[in-house]
Amino acid sequence: MMIIGCDFHPSWQQIVWLDTETGETGEHKLVHAEGEAQRLYGQLSAPVLIGMEATGNSQWFIELVEDLGHEIWIGDAAQIRASYVRKQKTDKRDAVHILKLLVEGRFPRLWAPDREQRDFAAAGAAPAQAGNDSQPGEKRTATPFLE
Repeated sequence: MMIIGCDFHPSWQQIVWLDTETGETGEHKLVHAEGEAQRLYGQLSAPVLIGMEATGNSQWFIELVEDLGHEIWIGDAAQIRASYVRKQKTDKRDAVHILKLLVEGRFPRLWAPDREQRDFAAAGAAPAQAGNDSQPGEKRTATPFLE
């Protein structure tokens, strides 16, 4: 199995990997605009375990790796940072540290909804934002939940 530690940024990601069957390791910087993430993760045989810190602007990446049959774990950034022995950080060290936590079974995984749950929540939110269901001329209240 391949295990990848990923230090994710909106425009790129630093990854470090371990192939648990061969012991092979490596690292690479992937630039998102050039499609490097799609190409690399698409070439890997599923399942691959990918760990990354919780961060914004990553939903497209989460969906990409899930669609490819890989498993992604989102970790608590504060707990990951607190588990550092050295406080000096670089993107490569972050990726190595995330990989180490995954391999040692100490990765502080957060619960994250799966795609079905995300789609359900998104579908449920749309009607509530569509507008008020009151009839013309009907008195509208600012706090309908108090009625």
